[in-house]
Amino acid sequence: MAGTPYERAEWLETDGLGGFASGTVSGIRTRRYHALLCASRRPPVDRFVLVNGLYAWVDTPNGSFPITAHRFAPDQIHPDTAHSLSFFKSEPWPLWTWQLEDGTTLEAEVLVRHERPITVLSWRLTSQASGPVTLNVRPLLSGRDFHSLHHENPDFRFEAQQVNDRVVWHPYDSVPAIAAHATGRYTHAPDWYRRFLYSEERDRGLDCIEDLATPGYFSFDLTAGEAHLILEADTAGGFDPGTESAALRAAALRSAERRRRAQFPTRLHRAADSYLVRRGENGRTIIAGYPWFADWGRDTFIALRGLCLATGRRRLAGDILLSWTGSVSEGLLPNRFPDRGEPPEYNTVDASLWFVLAAHEYLNPQDRSAAPSNSETKALRSAIEAIIDGHVAGTRYGIHVDDDGHLFAGEPGSNLTWMDARVDAVPITPRWGKPVEIQALWLCALQAASQWTDRYAALLRRGRAAFAAKFYNAEGYLYDVIDVEGKAGAVDATLRPNQVLAAGGLPIELLSKEQARSVIDTVERHLWTPVGLRSLAPEETSYAPRYRGSPSERDAIYHQGAVWPWLIGPFVEGWVKTHGDDAEARRRARIVFLDPLLSHLDACGLGHLPEITDGEAPHAPRGCPFQAWSVGEALRLDEVVLVAPVTEAVSGTQ
Repeated sequence: MAGTPYERAEWLETDGLGGFASGTVSGIRTRRYHALLCASRRPPVDRFVLVNGLYAWVDTPNGSFPITAHRFAPDQIHPDTAHSLSFFKSEPWPLWTWQLEDGTTLEAEVLVRHERPITVLSWRLTSQASGPVTLNVRPLLSGRDFHSLHHENPDFRFEAQQVNDRVVWHPYDSVPAIAAHATGRYTHAPDWYRRFLYSEERDRGLDCIEDLATPGYFSFDLTAGEAHLILEADTAGGFDPGTESAALRAAALRSAERRRRAQFPTRLHRAADSYLVRRGENGRTIIAGYPWFADWGRDTFIALRGLCLATGRRRLAGDILLSWTGSVSEGLLPNRFPDRGEPPEYNTVDASLWFVLAAHEYLNPQDRSAAPSNSETKALRSAIEAIIDGHVAGTRYGIHVDDDGHLFAGEPGSNLTWMDARVDAVPITPRWGKPVEIQALWLCALQAASQWTDRYAALLRRGRAAFAAKFYNAEGYLYDVIDVEGKAGAVDATLRPNQVLAAGGLPIELLSKEQARSVIDTVERHLWTPVGLRSLAPEETSYAPRYRGSPSERDAIYHQGAVWPWLIGPFVEGWVKTHGDDAEARRRARIVFLDPLLSHLDACGLGHLPEITDGEAPHAPRGCPFQAWSVGEALRLDEVVLVAPVTEAVSGTQ
């Protein structure tokens, strides 16, 4: 079980509030974000790492045996538990099996309760050599912002309070208190454990050394029965005192979670649930990715189609969409709500257009019995018209409609599309002008609004008529940007994947069938990989095959060859439409494109799909290991795009 692959394979447990527990299969924490209790004080933001991990060991008549491992600076694993970790599984929650040298075997598991900042840890004997077996567990605490690192300091409060049968620690006034409810005996023994090394942070060129505090340890008699340690964050002004013992409470929490998780038909459906969280008291939103993202506008609306609409969670989709309608400003929706309550950032041209697409799909379900209410329809249509009218009038960052009906976006220093990486505040791919996917989204928005108003009919006709003539080039694919930097006729012929949105990846026809087929075939030849589309063709001079280096080096190549799994959604949708648009095309696409992608569910973030991978084989996962739009687009393919039409499915069974 030991070794590098198991350090890279990561598990995730989320609480539906923005908090989580996460780690690696090996048990060695490799990121600053790996923790057993990370809680959100203002869901889904203002997150704190409270309990980073454990130091645990087992005492038997034959000696003392560690069952946790850590990496310390300069680069040493201690204690070495590789030989005793014999089994791991991630479903329905993470479970490890340890086979100790004297023949003692035990299991350990961890789960997070949905919509409560509670982590339940349990251990049980499955076999023993002879005599009593005692488990000892030292919680390792920090109490820090989840992006930061913690270091030894005199202000950390080790004091432990006894509240009913719980031990409560409150390391700093500015962070939530922590309660530990255990079946074992607590011994107060304050200490510092120093210089933990996080290898993923080191490899990403970031600070990577941390000190953690441990107020004491718990001892459990495993021969007397299962051991439980329940960790809880005080994010709501006090702990529920309760009357249940830790054993009964752990059993109830575990039973409730088992029932809830059993309702999801596949691992991918359950993965989707991880990203659907509360915003504030009653709102709902989508976390862009774990462990470091919050909710982003663009990511929310791209992911929502798969995470919610494709899985039948229409009520939740409506709640999310309606919660964003009040944020329309000058035709734009924010791309990001900062963690600390600063003003939202209206720095994107596509977030509002993706909103229109998602709202349009919500307003027009295939099953008309699921149609939204009149009030929902009115609110969403009003938001869509406000977005379009704002763009027509002209809005921030030079965004306006040109005479050809296309949407111009950008000004010096801006980068408004999803390819928005910067180095020292300088855009790497500014795409200032008329980006190809922005036109597809814009014309799609006009088409959607034309269902109930004719105000945009002439603009839609003008934009559609000009599209192919301006974007389709002699090489058989689409320019990435035209009228570059406002220069009429200037084009960017860089071969990128954005064009698939205009070649069948969205519900609008902008090209002839022959043109669309040529675009999709070109993308397949140069950009497709088994885990998604490259962001840049290997033949381009700026192509970077591996996503590595310091933060600035990685930002410089973020969209210069890295593979993005979310792009497989619009690509496969366009591929099916241009390869017959029938049951056979869907069957082939599932085998050729979706199945290889789903085989990566165990490659990085277990049960999930990553943000990006390297551009070249073996396409090592990079970036965020648990990404909402990657999972969402895979689900949309599985549940919608690659499901044959009913008439074809029926005829195929006769």
